[in-house]
Amino acid sequence: MSHYTIALFGEAEKGAFNTLLPIHDLEQLLSKLGQAPENSRGIDFAVQALLYKHTVLFVRVENEGFSRADYYHGFKLLYTSKEELPNLAALCLPGVGDSEIIEATAPILETTNSFLMTTEQDLYDYLTA
Repeated sequence: MSHYTIALFGEAEKGAFNTLLPIHDLEQLLSKLGQAPENSRGIDFAVQALLYKHTVLFVRVENEGFSRADYYHGFKLLYTSKEELPNLAALCLPGVGDSEIIEATAPILETTNSFLMTTEQDLYDYLTA
């Protein structure tokens, strides 16, 4: 089975901002990021990805779905590191329904042949905005 990398943007109790934090197992997730803040989905998605044996590149954002500067900086980091991420399978943006943030993922998705993961509610927000 191939192991893929999922770039995941979300809130966390701790961890550096403006960096790609590689997470390989649940123990690392807890030690690097701590607990999930209330109403945050990022760490929940990270747990699911890790249980399926995928690597997570966690990008910590200040406010899930709303911290545009954090998202754009994370996209820039991913785009400039794309040659180093041959197995990037997806960008996961829980809590993001903002069309400007979602549309800013296009260069990364196209050059890495990866896809966008989101929730039903976020897709609805995007489509009806």
